[in-house]
Amino acid sequence: MPKTSAIQRNKKRQRLAAKFAPKRAELKAILKNPATADEAFFAAQKKLQQLPRNSSPTRIRNRCSLSGRPRGFKRKYGVSRLTFRELALAGKIPGVTKSSW
Repeated sequence: MPKTSAIQRNKKRQRLAAKFAPKRAELKAILKNPATADEAFFAAQKKLQQLPRNSSPTRIRNRCSLSGRPRGFKRKYGVSRLTFRELALAGKIPGVTKSSW
């Protein structure tokens, strides 16, 4: 089990990303528009840089919903590879069986 502080820090990043998503999208739209004047472009760029660093969605780490493990994350199921294996062998994931050939 990972440190509780790491899990809480990631949850804080998720909250910040959700809170600042509209403002970030608005500023990025200004930056992408080729008709934007230079003054408006640089002002939007400065405002974007002043947003909290942890409000960027790329800083969010995928973590297992059961164990909190950050590596070996199965996106489709939302759990780590170890938890996935335990659940699959216990028959708790529908449609997943142990393969044999």
